[in-house]
Amino acid sequence: MSTVQVGDIEKELVNALKTGKVVLGSRKTLKLVKLGKAKAVVVAENAPPEIRDDIIYYAKLGNIPVYVYPGTSLELGAVCGKPFTVASLAILDPGNSRIIDLIEAIQSQEA
Repeated sequence: MSTVQVGDIEKELVNALKTGKVVLGSRKTLKLVKLGKAKAVVVAENAPPEIRDDIIYYAKLGNIPVYVYPGTSLELGAVCGKPFTVASLAILDPGNSRIIDLIEAIQSQEA
């Protein structure tokens, strides 16, 4: 597979928001990761370090793929079509999108 671009992730995230089930917010995301219900997680690069580190730590324990979005939480909120910041989100059901495959591809490239 060729390298995955940020634009690809953004398109698939919008698709997942429209056709699947996505939960926005750090508290809910962390809770779903701890319970093992999240299928993938997206965290903004400028999310508070304690929140970002907790989400990444628990996601690794549960083998949940994590994508650190290379933009601010305000930009991640804009991608989601929300007029507020989104520090993190959990994907429960990707719907018709292939976002989970793309996140796993990025993780395998980084490893």
